[in-house]
Amino acid sequence: MNNPRKASTSGLLNSGAFWLIAVFSLAALVLCWTGYQAGRLFSGSEGNLVDRFFGTPVPPSDATGFLNPTEDPFSLSFSPPTPPPWNGTDRVTMLIMGLDYRDWEAQQPAYRSDTMILLTVDPVARTAGILSIPRDLWANIPGFKPQKINAAYYFGDLYKVPGGGPALAMATVEATLGVPIDYYAVIDFNSFVRFIDLIGGVKLDIAEPIKIDPIGDKPPRTLKAGRQVLPGELALAYARTRSTPGGDFDRAARQQQVIFAIRDRLLEPANFQRIFQNASSIYAELKSGIRTNLPFEDALMLAVLATQVPRESIQQAVINEKYVTFGTSPDGLAILIPVPDRIRTLRDQIFSTGGAFSPLTPGNPQERMQLEFASISVQDGASEGSLGQNTAQYLLGLGANVTAVGQAEHSYSQTTIIDHTGNPYAVQFLVTLFGIQENQIIQQFDPNSPVDIEIKLGSDWLNDNSLP
Repeated sequence: MNNPRKASTSGLLNSGAFWLIAVFSLAALVLCWTGYQAGRLFSGSEGNLVDRFFGTPVPPSDATGFLNPTEDPFSLSFSPPTPPPWNGTDRVTMLIMGLDYRDWEAQQPAYRSDTMILLTVDPVARTAGILSIPRDLWANIPGFKPQKINAAYYFGDLYKVPGGGPALAMATVEATLGVPIDYYAVIDFNSFVRFIDLIGGVKLDIAEPIKIDPIGDKPPRTLKAGRQVLPGELALAYARTRSTPGGDFDRAARQQQVIFAIRDRLLEPANFQRIFQNASSIYAELKSGIRTNLPFEDALMLAVLATQVPRESIQQAVINEKYVTFGTSPDGLAILIPVPDRIRTLRDQIFSTGGAFSPLTPGNPQERMQLEFASISVQDGASEGSLGQNTAQYLLGLGANVTAVGQAEHSYSQTTIIDHTGNPYAVQFLVTLFGIQENQIIQQFDPNSPVDIEIKLGSDWLNDNSLP
């Protein structure tokens, strides 16, 4: 492959356009700003509904302990704004983000990310992967207490951590998925719309009629089912709508559909030639709509590489209801609690590990339970005797971290497990040990709970147990 650093000065404008194209095609022209209709609906006199439904983070002057940093933000260390030069052979991973239109409309001091898509390319194997991350995924944000993952960008900008919102968002996704991230890109919706118009729209197969709401003064409309070419504003509206039963999960799938439609358009010879011939004007028009740490030279190499990855070698997925449990945060917001092993299994299906990612938790079910080290409270809901103490001793002998024993608040006919902090290995082990059904497991997320898991012993365990 030719070294782009040897390009002549006379080619800089065309090279600049290729930088733009690389970011758009790799980063997908992913929808950046979301839901104008949602912004209109929940603004103005009903502005408090934004907080109620979407959980706008609290500015520093009004912040609660739950949202405040747990350490000095300026002491945090993240990936440098400009990574070292790419060698052309290592796997490249990029986090694509779009910011929340509601925050802009409400004149918030900082913005949450509304779209997060992780893209990866293996230049040696000529493979790629794309994984959509839901904005409501509960995550540990470095330097802050747990929050929805979309708050990482907000806190990074608001508290002026090194590298700002992009750096903190990258660090949060890295910690959540165990994937090292090289680059980020934030794309604004005007550039998204304009670029799609420049390539002649995108061809989409729409499975069923869907209601969309274009930005601006244009009224909502319903797109008919079937294959059609959408201009930029309708493609944006299609990809950001949540009007289908699957909500954000469906929206993520539509965003990926639009990404591949853009890719297909870019690979059409006529489009590529037209973009090349108009490189200077395209670059000048759209460059202000992209914020990225992707270096100019690396973008050139990636632009070439992107054309060499066949469609069948691009894996794609959405972190959806199969990989999370639904819960409620301490401040009453609907959240998605990750099931770590399922998500990492999905990650390894989409992104070949190549030794770079953190491994799945090793060992058998009992060893995994021990490694998770969830604190457990055993509560007797079936007798006034020694059932609770005997069960606690039994669990301790198996290596469980039992920290409390007592009586349940009322009698239980069936043993019930309440998971407060997301402990899939411990819960799986206990379910098998106690022989309970799925409807006896309660996900009641509360990071302030004194224990991670509560076991309410029922009459079923009293009458049939494996105690020695």
